[in-house]
Amino acid sequence: MKSARHEKIIELIHKYDVDTQEELAARLNEAGFKVTQATVSRDIRALKMTKVAGKDGKSRYAILHDEPGSLGDKYTRVLKEALISMDVGQNLVVIKTVPGMAMGVAAALDALKWPELLGCIAGDDTIMCVARTSDQALGVVEKLRSILDK
Repeated sequence: MKSARHEKIIELIHKYDVDTQEELAARLNEAGFKVTQATVSRDIRALKMTKVAGKDGKSRYAILHDEPGSLGDKYTRVLKEALISMDVGQNLVVIKTVPGMAMGVAAALDALKWPELLGCIAGDDTIMCVARTSDQALGVVEKLRSILDK
């Protein structure tokens, strides 16, 4: 049942610009899957879904499927459309994004599996990334700037 539900979720997010868990739950219920918001939340985590900016500027759910360590079109788009600024303090990189996009950017950064990054914590429009050293934090900012300049 879970795999069928996951297939339906993938179909729905490709067909519609789904931007909330509640909307996804409603569409799944309409399709005959009896789910709660908590089930949808677990499915979103299991499918490694994130929010990306849609054509109209509104955020929507998407699944990022690129190889770990590589920077595919979806990651690049998420970073370019959402990232506003970066600052470094010791081994921490603080990233500002457009409202509602911090989790998508953090998920993209985590998926890259850069060895110098221990992890990212995201709020609504701010991300805190922890690097191993202050030099590596500066290197992360440089890598991100080179991506944004392409």
